[in-house]
Amino acid sequence: MSSEYIFISESVTAAHPDKLCDRISDEIVDRLLEQDPASRVAAETAMFGGVVFLATRIATAARIDLAETARRVVARAGYHKEDYDGEAATILTSSLGTLPESYPAVRAAGLDEAGVGAIPAGNQVTVFGFATRQTDNLMPLPIELAHALARGLEEAARAGTYPYLMPDGKSQVAVTYRERMPYRIHSVSLVLCRRPGVSVNERRIRDDLIQGVIEPVFADRAIRPDAATRLFFNPEGPFVGGGPQVHCGLTGRKTAIDCYGDFARHGGAALSGKDPLRIDRVGAYAARYVAKNAVAAGIAESCEVQLSYAAGEPKPLSIQVSCFGTGKVPDATVEGLIRRHFDLRPAAIVRDLGLQEIAARGGGFYRHLAAYGHMGREDLDAPWERLDRVDGLRQD
Repeated sequence: MSSEYIFISESVTAAHPDKLCDRISDEIVDRLLEQDPASRVAAETAMFGGVVFLATRIATAARIDLAETARRVVARAGYHKEDYDGEAATILTSSLGTLPESYPAVRAAGLDEAGVGAIPAGNQVTVFGFATRQTDNLMPLPIELAHALARGLEEAARAGTYPYLMPDGKSQVAVTYRERMPYRIHSVSLVLCRRPGVSVNERRIRDDLIQGVIEPVFADRAIRPDAATRLFFNPEGPFVGGGPQVHCGLTGRKTAIDCYGDFARHGGAALSGKDPLRIDRVGAYAARYVAKNAVAAGIAESCEVQLSYAAGEPKPLSIQVSCFGTGKVPDATVEGLIRRHFDLRPAAIVRDLGLQEIAARGGGFYRHLAAYGHMGREDLDAPWERLDRVDGLRQD
């Protein structure tokens, strides 16, 4: 890779149809786990116009109204009723009860060593975790900035600060790198949906969003837009209308946004809508947990961890580490440290991170991951963001 290059990441607001589908799917996960932490669930959502379709497979002792759960999420999306009436949406559901023999009830917190070893990965999957010293929370800078800008767009729309602004929008940030570290902001692009019937000129939009969204995001940043930074607002032209009335949504379609903004690899599987024993979800969290603690311990400036699981086997068949030449010790040594300090069997991950019980805390948990990334979420006290293995890694 060249010593100087540009990297671009994007994010979307929580009211974007894809993120609404993620939120519905994770709201179902939360509400089941709140009643029955051993619930097994796979929930997928699609939506367009006034129709929301839920496809679920569930094994649980809990009881919830799937249609009401979806309607509540859509109604709280932040749209004006005349622009998108979520309360009037048609909710279609197709739910299959999964046989307990296929997915037995498991409480990871109460398992002994033999019990943990008896719970295999249910899928054949490769997952990735990444951490880097580009930001305080050890995430790549482009995706962190993109999330912050998208959140700013949504908050401005919800607050009514700019009457023309709908809560559906997108952000893109291009960062110039030198020697794999951020150097300057090359460009920022915001795509916003304008409310039908509300007139506004493009100059006012530009001034409003520079002052109300872009400047607050960069106010305390070491790297900020400079005189040469290019700012784009709806570069393809005015976007009137938005949300599910304009484009369709689907659970799991924004996996790069959910992870590292394509700066590092990801497994490709949807994260939302799956219970904690699904290895394609919790394996991704565990890999981030490992990589973040390794970087925080000073082992490397950047670290990517690859975990490969086979269906029917509890332990990952392969653990691969790349520190991209930034490690204080060889990558093979880092792999050995990981094997000694982390139990990466599915039930052990769920047990050690408390992933079945976390939904019971006030306001749920998984539903809040649906927008603005699953990784780097220190605002939610996500267990895989904790640095509780740093001391042990340093001592070793």
